Amino acid sequence: MFCRRWKLSIILATFMVMAGFSVHADGDFARWIEDFYPKAKEAGIESEVFWKAFEPVSSPDVTVLEKAGYQPEFKTRIWDYVDGRVNSLSIEQGQRMSRYHRNTLDLVEKQFGVSRFILLAIWSVESNYGAVLDRPERLHYVPAALATLAYGDVRRRKFAETQLIAALKIFQHKDVGVDGFYGSWAGAMGHTQFIPTSYLAYGVDMDKDGRRDVWNSVPDALATAANLLKENGWRTGKTWGYEVVLPNLPEAALQQYEGQTRLLSEWQQLGFVRPGGKRFVRSGEKAVLKMVAGTEGPGFLMMRNFFVLKRYNNADAYALAVGLLGDRIAGVGELVQPWPRPPGSLTFEQQLTLQRALQKGGWYSGKIDGYIGDASRAAIREFQLRNGMAPTGIASEKLLESLLDRLPE
Repeated sequence: MFCRRWKLSIILATFMVMAGFSVHADGDFARWIEDFYPKAKEAGIESEVFWKAFEPVSSPDVTVLEKAGYQPEFKTRIWDYVDGRVNSLSIEQGQRMSRYHRNTLDLVEKQFGVSRFILLAIWSVESNYGAVLDRPERLHYVPAALATLAYGDVRRRKFAETQLIAALKIFQHKDVGVDGFYGSWAGAMGHTQFIPTSYLAYGVDMDKDGRRDVWNSVPDALATAANLLKENGWRTGKTWGYEVVLPNLPEAALQQYEGQTRLLSEWQQLGFVRPGGKRFVRSGEKAVLKMVAGTEGPGFLMMRNFFVLKRYNNADAYALAVGLLGDRIAGVGELVQPWPRPPGSLTFEQQLTLQRALQKGGWYSGKIDGYIGDASRAAIREFQLRNGMAPTGIASEKLLESLLDRLPE
């Protein structure tokens, strides 16, 4: 029986208060778990299963509460969010995966009617084609994570308790054991990051081994993602949306159209046209106008499939990134219109170039991944110091030009 008592440290309690999380006066996480048992029992969870699931849990998962306060889909600038997910690295890997898993993708596409390229894009955005699953520092034991979230975050308590019950049902069904029961801070699991309730609703045993295994079976993970989209209204053979050039109108006049639904033919008559004069394939269908970067950036006319993608993650940035990446993996060209980036800032591809140049010059030995982190900034500062510049460590177009000019041929 789960009868031990664990108390949060003063540091943890202080952090939770400062972060706006609810803290029990005595900090007794173990008592919360014991008090939750009757709810689990009422939902059909056997006593032995419940206590076995919590056997490895000795304290709240502090990092869950830290991560709960930051979700990039809602806080990152749209061009940075898209750049980080739709780039040469993710596109090339997606095309390799498309070839490697061709037979699986053939079967999944035939059974569920969802584009293989969209499924590959979801796989990429959710777990970097499974690479995240090989990084234990990024993973959380699902029962501990959800219990921590339910215990420590009032805003997410109902969600977390619902997901915790669903997770325990998965465990009870023996789809996963203690050793493999890992996921994100919010309980999303496997290659395609399914929260427990979605797993129960849409999980598919595509490889026919007797269990739905989104952690280790690529066929199961891709089929489960396809099933979710299909059951939520995915329209086979149709696009998620179109990039459009905004008409030359005052900002206030353009803003009035944001979020409106009209026929594609009507949008075209109003001056919202595809770059290069391309025609809309089905001009009689409805679309919603989205200006995700404001009136200075590209516009998008979103079709039904865009909103189906949001059933996976209810953020415009997420659905847009998946749609754009799917197109690029399929061989469709990149966006024609630029994002309204701050002057002098670098694109993801330029950041890759910067890292490669720093590596070539002997200042950087880290990973070439396009992300300017501490190691990249330290390399920039070293380059700047050796070349009589102020050691700011800031990546910019001017810095990149200076670096490239100083590299040997």
